[in-house]
Amino acid sequence: MLSCVAVELQKAEQEFNLTTRDYARLAEFRHALRRFLRFSEQAAAEAGLTMQHYQAMLVVRACPDGRRVSINELAQQLLIKHNSAVELVDRLEKGDLVARESSSADRRKVQLHMTPHGRQVLARLAAMHRAELRRVGPLLGRFFAELARAPAPPRAPRRARAG
Repeated sequence: MLSCVAVELQKAEQEFNLTTRDYARLAEFRHALRRFLRFSEQAAAEAGLTMQHYQAMLVVRACPDGRRVSINELAQQLLIKHNSAVELVDRLEKGDLVARESSSADRRKVQLHMTPHGRQVLARLAAMHRAELRRVGPLLGRFFAELARAPAPPRAPRRARAG
């Protein structure tokens, strides 16, 4: 005989159309992401960088040739405050990884670009990350393929607002 708690748990899972396999897939996906992030943290640390340094360098380098990233854009991309982005750029500049320059259109605006040393460090890290993604990619691809084939869960009921 099922306890009241077990019945309530079954009702919740039925309401959202969840099975043990769904939980297992989510756990596998979470584990794969965590392993990739751990790899990324270690690779950055071995290069003398933090994850935030690496992410900032990716943002700066991902900017198309002929265009520069502002500190404000960097802050938006990294989901950090402007003053935190300024401090981050200070550290990157101190390590000769990025450089600041005044915008030719607006001298008050500071734009960022990679230094040759920064490009070298980033290229080495990006190649390592690409290789790791190739390794974990099939697992992630299977997860997304299964997710696409799974029936769509019913919408969660909206909670009434207090007011």
